Amino acid sequence: MHPVQFTADPSPASGTDRAPLMFDVIIAGCGPTGAMLAAELRLHDVRVLVLEKETEPVSFVRIVGLHIRSIELMAMRGLLERILEHGRQRPAGGFFAAIDKPAPANLDSAHAYLLGIPQPVIVHLLEEHAIELGAQVRHGCPVANFEQDDDGVTVELADGEQLRSRYLVGCDGGRSTVRKLLGVGFPGEPSRTETLMGGMEVDVPQEEIAAKVTRIRQTDKRLSLGPFGERLYRVVVPAAGVSDRAEPPTLEDFKQQLRTIAGTDFGVHSPRWLSRFGDATRLAESYRVGRVLLAGDAAHIHPPIGGQGLNLGIQDAVNLGWKLAAQIRGRAPETLLDTYHAERHPVAEDVLDNTRAQIELLSTEPGPQAVRRLLSELMDFETVNRHLIEKITAIGIRYDFGAGPDLLGRRLRDIDVAQGHLYGLLHRGRGLLLDRTERLTVGGWSDRVDYLGDPTAALDVPCVLLRPDGHVAWIGDDQQDLDDHLCRWFGKPAN
Repeated sequence: MHPVQFTADPSPASGTDRAPLMFDVIIAGCGPTGAMLAAELRLHDVRVLVLEKETEPVSFVRIVGLHIRSIELMAMRGLLERILEHGRQRPAGGFFAAIDKPAPANLDSAHAYLLGIPQPVIVHLLEEHAIELGAQVRHGCPVANFEQDDDGVTVELADGEQLRSRYLVGCDGGRSTVRKLLGVGFPGEPSRTETLMGGMEVDVPQEEIAAKVTRIRQTDKRLSLGPFGERLYRVVVPAAGVSDRAEPPTLEDFKQQLRTIAGTDFGVHSPRWLSRFGDATRLAESYRVGRVLLAGDAAHIHPPIGGQGLNLGIQDAVNLGWKLAAQIRGRAPETLLDTYHAERHPVAEDVLDNTRAQIELLSTEPGPQAVRRLLSELMDFETVNRHLIEKITAIGIRYDFGAGPDLLGRRLRDIDVAQGHLYGLLHRGRGLLLDRTERLTVGGWSDRVDYLGDPTAALDVPCVLLRPDGHVAWIGDDQQDLDDHLCRWFGKPAN
């Protein structure tokens, strides 16, 4: 499918001489968050333009992990089979501070595994998905400035071109231009330590590398050398100090640090890519100011320990997409868009806290090492291990929807239904009423909420109302109570 060609609104904003509204939403940044958000908006026919400052994909291939919740979201949108072709599955355990514990049995998901996939591949697949749905994507177009008013946002590109949209979403990374121009505070801590990561060849036999690295990692979990493709190793080693991350490290930096920590540089040579990352931890004070919103790394940064960053951004996008689309379509209840910050900001706070804790547990100092040994003992209790796995993989999230059963506010797993699997019914990004009583109806909301009457559904409650992101918005069997909650989440019924 080719991108939809949008035309400008024929009339300028009322009472002004501003340019016509050409788009509903402009997204700055076409990483995983921006691409996923564009696709979510296009499910609701929102006119979307994605502006990516880079002209070409990144040259290095870093493996990232899709955690359980993100894998579920891919299944909800019909993307999982396409993505599985390019990834490698591994058990969902050993994530928290690299403490090697297996995942507890019977995790509450039909997709209880980690999917390792090259970051450029997942970015490409999500961008391809967004374009297939009709999003426009322009590369080599950094946002230089913007100005918002009551009717929309005027976005200025680096070459002086001006574009106009109803909303702007900054998905442009930890150094977000949109966030800085918006003036949103980004409090937290700067990097205290730094880590070098790269892909390169080695001259030492794999068995010798594995033996030495295993011995060192008994006391220093920050060192890692593992095979990554034919003749290529991914090398992760602590840096000597904190440097300007805009300046890539050199091969000599890697060799020197390997000699310091391992006593050998393993004969590393022929680097394919070299990078560095720090442990800065920051969270935007607000995810929305008027018609401008933030998502992904533009809203939060933290160390990559536990592999939560990319996942957090994708989950931001799925939470925001349907709400912003409802706002644009004039269907959103008054406070719906505000629930994006209310729900996702606390989630990011929790991620920042658990990464802070994990970083402390990686320290080689005696105190943190003692705490690490104690936590390792505690994780032998299944309830502790399960709690930490559910936290890292985001399947333990429960939004505050008020008093009710424990399932209220949580995502519903991919249960069996008469038509196959539940997530197969969520591909269009609409709400869903799953009714085991077969007595209820979505009535005037049928243009945005689907209905499935299925007394055989693997569910312990009579009926659930699912939001487009798969979270349970209502549980019960009373039609009037259901109608009230349909109004709360999906606006007024159609006439």
